[in-house]
Amino acid sequence: MTRADDDLSRLFGGAYRGRRVLVTGHTGFKGSWLAMWLQQLGARVCGLALPADASPNHSRLLGLQFDEALIDLRDACMVRAALRRLEPEMVFHLAAQPLVRHSYREPAATFDTNVMGLVNLLEAVRATPSVRVVVNATTDKCYLNAETGAAFREGDALGGHDPYSASKACAELVSACWRQSFLSQDDGRGHAVALATARAGNVIGGGDWGEARLIPDLVRAATRGQPSLIRQPRAVRPWQHVLEPLAGYLLLGEQLLADPHAAAEAWNFGPPPAAHRCVQQVIEAFAEAWPAVRFRIDGQTHAHPHPHEATSLHLDCSKAQQRLRWSAVWDLGTTLRRSALWYRGQHEHGALHSYDDLRQYVADARLREMAWAA
Repeated sequence: MTRADDDLSRLFGGAYRGRRVLVTGHTGFKGSWLAMWLQQLGARVCGLALPADASPNHSRLLGLQFDEALIDLRDACMVRAALRRLEPEMVFHLAAQPLVRHSYREPAATFDTNVMGLVNLLEAVRATPSVRVVVNATTDKCYLNAETGAAFREGDALGGHDPYSASKACAELVSACWRQSFLSQDDGRGHAVALATARAGNVIGGGDWGEARLIPDLVRAATRGQPSLIRQPRAVRPWQHVLEPLAGYLLLGEQLLADPHAAAEAWNFGPPPAAHRCVQQVIEAFAEAWPAVRFRIDGQTHAHPHPHEATSLHLDCSKAQQRLRWSAVWDLGTTLRRSALWYRGQHEHGALHSYDDLRQYVADARLREMAWAA
């Protein structure tokens, strides 16, 4: 291990150094960033996911090497066998069908993956004595959104208009049920299992090529020399770099490991109000760092409307700020600039800026005296 790697392994109080950590969904966007960071922390990473998508794919670009089970969460027997073999101490559950518009096309499969896949994982956890901590990443879309403009807090009602959002609200209920009914007590393994859920705001950053997502759509159009078609230019979201919620997940995991009861609940991880911006403002800022990015507004008539998507979503993250001492490191301008440069570098030069982004993020966190980066 190099001196720089050893320095990173001291983050989060050194809680991850040498520890066996399972990331579900490690072949996806957020999962690949988390697996990369965990390796830099000195963790013994393992993965459970479907095979990586065809190129381009962030996981493939990173070329991470660790033990993995390339299986479907919907296969309960395979999931149980994988956990028995991998014997993780900690589980970060990021595997999901994560796309709103895709969920309209395949609602049953979305619920099957996001709800029953979670049930299968938690039942496998119950059968695996090595597991001590589970962090289940859900979404800020799990709240019942009447679009009043109020910022959601963790105790607000759950719900969801579209199948994806509703499935993630169900995942929150499943997590609470398993925590209360099975995991919070010692069931013979010698210790309880600490289970928390993490509800992140809209995540952007290099390496996301998801379908019908704003930044990937802009990137695909820019690489073809075309404008991107924008559906809801006035929709407001809490935008943040992918490393922001991941820092929250890792901090949460550290806390759960130290005290299984102190933080085993739901947590919001999102940016401050200044980063709650409309889609058009985000595009214009992104294009400043990559002039090839262009867009036009979709003028589709009401005769063939788009599937429903919320026009306003805000998160209140004061609980994480006060109790976990977590807060965002990068402002929206920095997030969009670094994201644009990541994609531009990849497209124009085949560059991979992920490790550079992580090192700069940690350096900036130290300058801001974040507790986890001390």
